[in-house]
Amino acid sequence: MIIKSYTSTKKKEWNTFIKQAKNATFLFEREFMDYHADRFTDYSLMVYDDKNKLVACLPANVTDENTVYSHQGLTYGGFCFKKELKLPVQLEIIQTILQYLNQQGVKKMLYKAFPRFYNELQTDEVEYAMFLLNANLYRRDTALAIDYSNRFKYSSNYRREAKQAAKIGIKVMESDEFESFWRDVLEPNLYSRFKIKPVHNIEEILLLKSKFPNNIKLYIAQEGNKTIAGTVFFETKTVAHAQYISATDEARKNGALNQLYLHLIDKVFNDKKYFDFGIANENNGKVLNQGLLAWKERMGGRAYSHDFYEIKTSNYLNLQLDE
Repeated sequence: MIIKSYTSTKKKEWNTFIKQAKNATFLFEREFMDYHADRFTDYSLMVYDDKNKLVACLPANVTDENTVYSHQGLTYGGFCFKKELKLPVQLEIIQTILQYLNQQGVKKMLYKAFPRFYNELQTDEVEYAMFLLNANLYRRDTALAIDYSNRFKYSSNYRREAKQAAKIGIKVMESDEFESFWRDVLEPNLYSRFKIKPVHNIEEILLLKSKFPNNIKLYIAQEGNKTIAGTVFFETKTVAHAQYISATDEARKNGALNQLYLHLIDKVFNDKKYFDFGIANENNGKVLNQGLLAWKERMGGRAYSHDFYEIKTSNYLNLQLDE
């Protein structure tokens, strides 16, 4: 195996591989990763076999403490493998990466796992590698998602509230009005409830929307000409992920948010394998936001683990296979 650092000259090769990998989404394409390149020192790696064929990529960044992350600027990270690779080869690739990092003086990697239900081919080779490496599970979030092949019924009052919202004239639709949603709903709601700002400012989300128009979409609920609820979705081949969910107090009371989500779940994304509401955690996974959890579970979501590991690079020898 040969390790090469990613450079901009390899952008086309990287993106082509990501589109075909078994465990990757558009978030790993360079147009997405590089929108905030000024905030992170890129340390992405590419792995080639003895025939010089690209077989794996690792989106990553490095900090001043010489700790490698996979990747701090992404919702999820992980080793991206060629679809056909079997377990021994994947273990060899992970070993080669960790050995390379160790030789470069990197003592540890903080590994943000790829949520299992995003995999087009759902296998657990990386989880087995984490076990062999004695990796420390230092954080576990709970992502709430609907498995469309095994759905739960909605809480009955949600359907009733959604119908009532429709009766008073609330309309739901796809929209390109990101600016007004950010300004009038998302930013005020996040600040008043949590004293935080959106991860993406309006300029960043518009830039990403322009680069991924088929993957990043805004859906809103309107009363008259006023937007009172909205949600931004990051859409992959198999998963619809709610990146932002926000509503005014009025929209939560009159059922508009429920109307919007029932429409999205039942009609817009019902051809997906999973509908991902996002996490319901605070404090690095140790605290459940009970309000968020209750709403997402009543919508039919159930908990899936999103794990974070600390890996000592010196443990690469643990992956040495017996001859």
